[in-house]
Amino acid sequence: MSNQLTLLHQAFFRRERRSVPLAREFARKALTDWGLDVRTDDVLLCVSELATNALLHGVPPGRGYRLHLRLERPGPLRVEVHDSGDGTPHRREPSDESGRGLLLVEALADRWGVGERNPGKIVWCEFAGVGGLVGATGA
Repeated sequence: MSNQLTLLHQAFFRRERRSVPLAREFARKALTDWGLDVRTDDVLLCVSELATNALLHGVPPGRGYRLHLRLERPGPLRVEVHDSGDGTPHRREPSDESGRGLLLVEALADRWGVGERNPGKIVWCEFAGVGGLVGATGA
């Protein structure tokens, strides 16, 4: 018998500017539902950045993106943004106006990457150690 528990929250957001704050609020509620208060600001900023990137670069007109939050107890919290756009996101040098999103994700999350989806892609990041069980001890 496994001592691991997986919790999942997911939602669909339309291609509209207000979807980023809606995605952030959705993530905040999921973290609260799960009783997480570790690295919350980092997680919410990464949700904002990944949602913004999907909106700007990964969601064709008339489409949207899905946000998945998966918590392994014990284990990491994984944030995934599923979109249907072409191309592979990559970290780039920021300009005065843009280009900081994946730099922030890389700095705040423990891991990040891009997975395949047909059509499109999944951009994800993970936060290690936030899924500890209540009452568990550890370093």
